[in-house]
Amino acid sequence: MDKARLLRSVESAYMKEVPDIEPGQTVRVHLKVVEGDKERIQVFEGLVIALKSSGISRTITVRKMSFGIGIERVFPIHSPRIETIEIIRRGKVRRAKLYYLRGKSTKESRIEEKRER
Repeated sequence: MDKARLLRSVESAYMKEVPDIEPGQTVRVHLKVVEGDKERIQVFEGLVIALKSSGISRTITVRKMSFGIGIERVFPIHSPRIETIEIIRRGKVRRAKLYYLRGKSTKESRIEEKRER
């Protein structure tokens, strides 16, 4: 057995079922946060501006505006810390990386919603 196939077989045990995430979508990420001996769920809702890598190491970069300040966070999709990922809106975008939104205001960075047929 070659190394790539062996690696994929080991990774497949740790991969989760996640929705089909694309740039331009507004997602709600439910994250487990440990504080002392307690554990709670924290929700981070924002726009997916980038996807990176594939397989077990796949990540999404989510950006939200909080009190006029842009906050970006990178989430490993298959991390055990991630409870669920919900897709709220599907945006109509024409590129894979939406880094240009960093320089825009909240109003300017709105993305048109994709129509479902």
